[in-house]
Amino acid sequence: MSDAARPWRTPERADTAEVERRPRAPRRSDEVVLTALSYLRRATRPPGPRGWYETRAVLRIARRLAALDDAALAAEVRAQAPLLLACGLRGEPLRIAAAGVREMTHRKLGMRHHPVQITGGLALARGRIVEMATGEGKTITTLIPAVLVALTGTPVHVITVNKYLAARDAETLAPVLGALGLTHGVITEDTEHHLRPAIHASDVVFTTNSDVAFDYLRDRLATGRDRTALATIARRMLGRDGGRDAARILTRGLGFAVIDEVDSILIDEAQTPLIITAERPGGDAARAADEVMLALAATLEEGVHYRLDRRARSVRLLPPAADVLAGLAPPVPALIPEPARREALVHALSALHLYLRDEHYILTDDGLAIVDEFTGRVMADRQWQSGLHQMIEAKERVDRSGTRETLAQITYQTFFARYLWFAGMTGTASEVARELRLSHGRSVLRLPTHRPIRRRMARTRLYGRSDARWAAVAREARRVAARGRPVLIGTRSVAASEEIAARLRAAGAEPTVLNARQDADEAAIVAQAGEAGRITVATNMAGRGTDIPVSAEVEALGGLHVIVTEFHGSSRIDRQLIGRTGRQGQRGSAAAHVSLEDALFADMAPGMTRALGALSARWPGRLPGPLAELLRNLAQARAERRGRRRRADTVRRARKQEKALGFRPDNI
Repeated sequence: MSDAARPWRTPERADTAEVERRPRAPRRSDEVVLTALSYLRRATRPPGPRGWYETRAVLRIARRLAALDDAALAAEVRAQAPLLLACGLRGEPLRIAAAGVREMTHRKLGMRHHPVQITGGLALARGRIVEMATGEGKTITTLIPAVLVALTGTPVHVITVNKYLAARDAETLAPVLGALGLTHGVITEDTEHHLRPAIHASDVVFTTNSDVAFDYLRDRLATGRDRTALATIARRMLGRDGGRDAARILTRGLGFAVIDEVDSILIDEAQTPLIITAERPGGDAARAADEVMLALAATLEEGVHYRLDRRARSVRLLPPAADVLAGLAPPVPALIPEPARREALVHALSALHLYLRDEHYILTDDGLAIVDEFTGRVMADRQWQSGLHQMIEAKERVDRSGTRETLAQITYQTFFARYLWFAGMTGTASEVARELRLSHGRSVLRLPTHRPIRRRMARTRLYGRSDARWAAVAREARRVAARGRPVLIGTRSVAASEEIAARLRAAGAEPTVLNARQDADEAAIVAQAGEAGRITVATNMAGRGTDIPVSAEVEALGGLHVIVTEFHGSSRIDRQLIGRTGRQGQRGSAAAHVSLEDALFADMAPGMTRALGALSARWPGRLPGPLAELLRNLAQARAERRGRRRRADTVRRARKQEKALGFRPDNI
């Protein structure tokens, strides 16, 4: 086991926020060596997942422990705690404790871990990334590593992507944790600040990735080791009574984490750093300046005054734009200082052309809310930086929010590297296995399904125009639903979900819509998506972590039918949506209807898209399925390469920002 994945050993419980690693910056030589080792392992590793022998041993021990009553079973599991410390989560103590967790889970929840879940749980305890297909029972798999590590006194965080899943997992697993004598707590965005220290003192804390990372940042600011002016302001802002309350340490430290949907957190969300800010109220003058600059930007011509890179979502001003700025007439010079005019014009052009309503953001009763392009969820209390957010608010004529000044920031790559060790689960890790190994030192274990997959996947259907695609999707959804089967339609944006919903209503259907406007009811909507004849339209969020149960009658008719309406920049997200059907060996089917007008094709494979567009104009109708797959593979490969570069750039910028703010790496 590498140092990055070696369990932390201590003779007593850790009650300090100093429990964490000090990661070093990755070197180019690491990438070369790890890449070579990955190819060597692939060539020499025996087929099938390792650890089956240990799983069989756990099953044998579990049969013996079944004769004990609850008190004796709990005592037997807890008796392994000092041995687990001595052995470093290895050997017979590990197998006895895991077997005890399995038996107690059956008694309290009515479910026994099957062999695949045991193998996955043991791998998680050792710091692996485990790929388990959607519906294979990741929630109870989490119990094995959480209990084993918590018994050693190490702080354990079970991390999910949203507050509903954190609360649900805690409620589900609480009877088992309580029976084994372990305390637990839940921390979400709704948890008040003064309650968090006591919850963090629990053996196992269920929380979200953003909550635990921001608590960590607040701790670093509150310790007072940094003497910069910004840190002093931050301590005063975060605390009461002159900052004395802020000096309280929230977390017990970064011991061990089990991350659900680990690819979403470490890959998809890693492009945006987490930032603690102080808000500076906006004024009428700032709003007026934004409106003037938006009006100016609307008069400029693309290709003459500026160029847009829609793939990178960036603007480059051309020399004629400088002439326009130099000739500005009052009141602009008084509203916008000369050094800030170029940046303000770039923000105005970006707001007009690169950030679209119902795709990148929505309007709510509270104003403008950013939509996460990977999950389709509203990103609560998030802003675009450097005044861009306020420029978009001016474009939409909503109340202006205050601009924010950065006090501290950290990337998820840096944050999770500070855990003594961590593990993760997801249904889609194979595509990013190399990046997880290089960036986080975590190898991926892909587990087989408990039952054979019976899902049927239709050939991709490629249309020249979006109208033809939407019409085909509506026809197929109504046809399948008329047979009594449920249909789940996945879209990339709020606008697309509302487009197909309107078409279905016009045809007499009554779809249920799940997008960023209804995310509060996400779990309830997804849980009902398997009802006979129901049509559900959902953005990317499509219920990750929430089961879609189907009745025996529905399965007999063919099960849930999933329709993909647009491919994503990452093939993992497509797989997540398709994985909603055919779970646990059930019947199901999926199909993809895409258009040459889709953003992925136009941005990532413009040459091939134009060529196929010319072909489509001469021979109307659907294009051959193999061409659709070729176009998809080319576009997604380019999009994923760009994503890797952006994540690497985010880490580099974060390091520079730390230096600019006066924070040393060992202080944040």
